[in-house]
Amino acid sequence: MIAILFIWFALQRSSSFNIYGGFWMNNNRRSVWKVAIPFLSLLLLIVGVVIGIKSRNTITSHLSEGGQLKVFVSILPQKYFVERIGGEKVAVSVLVGPGQNPATYEPLPKQMAALTEANIYFRIGVPFEMVWIDKIQALNPQLLIVDTREGIKLRAMEGAHEHNEVEAGSEDHDHGSLTTKEVKDPHIWLDPLLVKIQAQTICRELSNIDPINKRFYEQNLRNFCVDLDQLHREMAATFQTLTVKKLMVFHPAWGYLTERYGLQQIPIEVAGKEPGPQELAQVIEQAKQEGIKVIFIQAQFSTEAALSVARAVEGKVVAIDPLAEDYISNLRMIAETIKKGF
Repeated sequence: MIAILFIWFALQRSSSFNIYGGFWMNNNRRSVWKVAIPFLSLLLLIVGVVIGIKSRNTITSHLSEGGQLKVFVSILPQKYFVERIGGEKVAVSVLVGPGQNPATYEPLPKQMAALTEANIYFRIGVPFEMVWIDKIQALNPQLLIVDTREGIKLRAMEGAHEHNEVEAGSEDHDHGSLTTKEVKDPHIWLDPLLVKIQAQTICRELSNIDPINKRFYEQNLRNFCVDLDQLHREMAATFQTLTVKKLMVFHPAWGYLTERYGLQQIPIEVAGKEPGPQELAQVIEQAKQEGIKVIFIQAQFSTEAALSVARAVEGKVVAIDPLAEDYISNLRMIAETIKKGF
């Protein structure tokens, strides 16, 4: 409306109306547009800036009492990543707590309530997200949900497949009624070099919604990446000394770590479940053939099958936790624990 009024005013000032022909002179029309076009361009620029500011203000409308961004993450290691980059500018809440299983977790009512006030949620691809992510977004349409798997090539997870029914007559139909689909491994936080990629995504998104502190986030990112590079060098040196390269685990959480450092994990779990008697017997036989005496377990899963294997090979079970919050210290400890297990 403002633009229309301005053009009308400009026409009145810079043009002469011919009372006989009722038309505007061509030279006057050109003069009007020379004035109007720059004005319209400026108006569009102002509108764009206002919309951008309004959009950013919508995302940051719910801040903590200290003026911090309210950030949600799925698992504890992510809390460490976000706090290393966001520092005192962020207040981070974690959905899956210590000892809880990201495969079967269900958010508590108080967590869902808190999500309605959150500014940003960094997801990582653990199984419970697949069930809950749409519900979380519906609960808070203004919540910015960022997938930190961006830029990472996902690997297939050992021993884990999804089975889907197939209609008769389809291309995938065989004598059985099931197709097997690879499950992508979500444990991308267990490779320090992949964490660098996740950290870059976190830094970028925090900077986008809080541009005033962009330099602060970028400096923290640089410092964090230095520590991750150092961790990678230490772990590479630790695993390089191993003569045995195979480790038996209950849950195949360690694929990115073993792939990075030239190891191989042998999972006891079959398609996300405890092995049956026949499958357990096969695992025990494999452990004997490989000379495996240590079975690595984690607190989030049952230890019964692992203990059965350990007893059969006269070995032991050792706990390592992929979900501990103090990420760098935890991975150093895991590397040393695996080394001692051989």
